[in-house]
Amino acid sequence: MNDSADGDAQRDPKSEKLDLKTKLAYGAGDLGPAVTANISVFFLLVFFTNVAGIPAGLAGSILMIGKIWDGINDPLVGFLTDKTKSRRWGRRLPWMFYGAIPFGIFFFLQWIVPRFSANQSDNLWPLFWYYVVIGVISQSFYTVVNLPYTAMTPELTQDYDERTSLNSYRFTFSIGGSILSLILTQIVFSQISDRQQQYLVLAAVCTVISILGLYWCVFGVRDRILAFEAKRIQTEEPESLPFLEQLKIVFSNRAFLFVIGIYLFSWLGVQITASIIPYFVVDCMGLKESDVPTVLIAVQGTALLMLFVWGALSKKIGKKVVYFLGMSLWIIAAAGLFFLQPGQIILMYVMAVMAGVGVSTAYLIPWSMIPDVIELDELQTGQRREGIFYGFMVLLQKFGLAFGLFLVGNALQVAGFKESVAGSPLPIQPESALFAIRIAVGPIPTVCLIFGLVLTYFYPITREMHAEIMLKLKERQEKKGNFN
Repeated sequence: MNDSADGDAQRDPKSEKLDLKTKLAYGAGDLGPAVTANISVFFLLVFFTNVAGIPAGLAGSILMIGKIWDGINDPLVGFLTDKTKSRRWGRRLPWMFYGAIPFGIFFFLQWIVPRFSANQSDNLWPLFWYYVVIGVISQSFYTVVNLPYTAMTPELTQDYDERTSLNSYRFTFSIGGSILSLILTQIVFSQISDRQQQYLVLAAVCTVISILGLYWCVFGVRDRILAFEAKRIQTEEPESLPFLEQLKIVFSNRAFLFVIGIYLFSWLGVQITASIIPYFVVDCMGLKESDVPTVLIAVQGTALLMLFVWGALSKKIGKKVVYFLGMSLWIIAAAGLFFLQPGQIILMYVMAVMAGVGVSTAYLIPWSMIPDVIELDELQTGQRREGIFYGFMVLLQKFGLAFGLFLVGNALQVAGFKESVAGSPLPIQPESALFAIRIAVGPIPTVCLIFGLVLTYFYPITREMHAEIMLKLKERQEKKGNFN
């Protein structure tokens, strides 16, 4: 461990505010996952149906298989990061350092359309299995870099409000990366006419950005993380429970069950909306494919700006009230989109802005709740298990995405949606497919968001309860220090 890390350890990182450099570096760690995930959520299903020529149901199944595997490996990677020991990098950073480049490479490989046969019908199943295999590997490396990253939040600070601030920086980069990816999409789509080449160029640029962002994070937070590790090793119990016993404790934590429920329903609403918006803009509103990024930027740009507003408000009125305000506006917007008709372009952008207000709370609030749950677990068990808690948090994110994409893809296929291939014009969709798109953009997300609101109302950890938890933890650590 270097001297600067030792110095930080002496100052006790738990009690200090984070400097701007550390917050920026931490935020940059979500840039790569955000850029790649955003492009995948908005365009991978469209890419499969309109470029690779895969039927919507099979395309949704490809994405579901990859995300289910991704969700399964999340708790395992979280458990392994908790067990990782590296004097040079700590528990989390080795995974990000060594996984960054493979993560970028396999993301890029998802956007290639290999030709196994000159006959399109003979090419279908080899293509299906190519995307399944590449998708599984790509999602594995996504977990390798993203899960250790998300688990670092409580290691960087244990201050209740400082965590909300830290997550504001994180999601500033996350949503900013999403907006950047959409701007890049708009530039690439306007400059390149061939649909297959559009996605290849876009994927290559996003790959480079993703790798650079991850390395910025690794080297920018290293000293702070190592300082925390030094303090943790001094105070933590030397023995830990077996993995299955840890799972039992995690799911006996009542507050954690509320958080994962809130996040699952919020994220399911986000994913279903995100995956269907490109179809809604083109097929229901009659706009061009090049107009899709503009609509998405309206949503993501609003979400980015509102992060700062919600972050400030949460300190005054609390996380629950902020979540209720944001979700209420999103529900109104979702209802409005269902009834929107071609030609009502200005109203469509108004609805997009309203949805963006709600999307920002779906990002910010559940992720600022989870560190509080981890401290409650530490008070009850005497151990810190960020990896396993964040593992199940991300697992539900992946299952939400998998279920959402599978639902959308198969609903479109049942409704008679017509796929296309590169070089062919987009087909005119039947009324049944257009109605299915409207259901997916309005009523389904609304139901998910209402369930999230109900769970948020009953969430048990308040600011006062968290302050009591931290006081008891401090007293315990002081006793250990005196004993040692």
